[in-house]
Amino acid sequence: MINIGVFDSGVGGLWILKHLKVELPGYNYVFFGDQAHVPYGVRQMEEIKSFSESIVKFLINKGCKIIVIACNTASAASLEYLRKKFPGTIFIGMEPAIKPAVEVTHTNSIGVLATGATLKGKLYNSVIERFADGVDISQNTCTGLVEQIEKGNLDSKKVYSILEKALKPMMKKNIDTIVLGCTHYPFIIPQIKKIVGKKVNIIDPTEAIVRQVSKVLDRGILLEKHFKDGKIDIFTSGNIKNMEPILLKLFNKNMDISKMNWDNDFKLISTSIFS
Repeated sequence: MINIGVFDSGVGGLWILKHLKVELPGYNYVFFGDQAHVPYGVRQMEEIKSFSESIVKFLINKGCKIIVIACNTASAASLEYLRKKFPGTIFIGMEPAIKPAVEVTHTNSIGVLATGATLKGKLYNSVIERFADGVDISQNTCTGLVEQIEKGNLDSKKVYSILEKALKPMMKKNIDTIVLGCTHYPFIIPQIKKIVGKKVNIIDPTEAIVRQVSKVLDRGILLEKHFKDGKIDIFTSGNIKNMEPILLKLFNKNMDISKMNWDNDFKLISTSIFS
């Protein structure tokens, strides 16, 4: 069986997974959340590259021929390396959505919310050089936000406080567009809107990732497609209980994740969420 792999440092990539499943339902997916090492944004690039390589080996062993790196930080640290290391695998990474933000801004002032590692990465800075000439870009790492989202605290006062601290200075610079440079952040779009209002565009790169996977499939990659929904296998390197709030929010299933099997030192949460 050939599968599509998706991995992230934690639960953020589940947002990408959900949209892939909705738009491309006839395929089997294997998701891996590296919760034992979240957040990636505070780690060194070489360390993130090592984590990514181990996860990719795991996903390849699970039959994944296409792997989505559903993490901006991991993409920045390892996308180029992984493509060279595993030439028989197709990798689709996250690129900060600066180009679409520049295309829609009217004030020539945009905000970027991303981890420190992403903002320092070559990929992000190359995108800035190519597409953002003459545009004022405000950046913030939103320290502590990923950890709050991992806990499922999406509507908490703490999350609102972190966002307010990041966004208020940007609003003073007349931004009209915000780029979400971390796959965790789409979960808290409602909180962002409370602060910036309806007139500010929020760029979520999820749609672009789904389109890219669809293009790869259309080019003739031989994945077995089902007439009905395929299944999703979800793995974590950490505490499976930490995934429960997000899983239930996204998939709305009565899953008993306390009943788990073991596989190669990683904890299997569910082998048939959609089957």
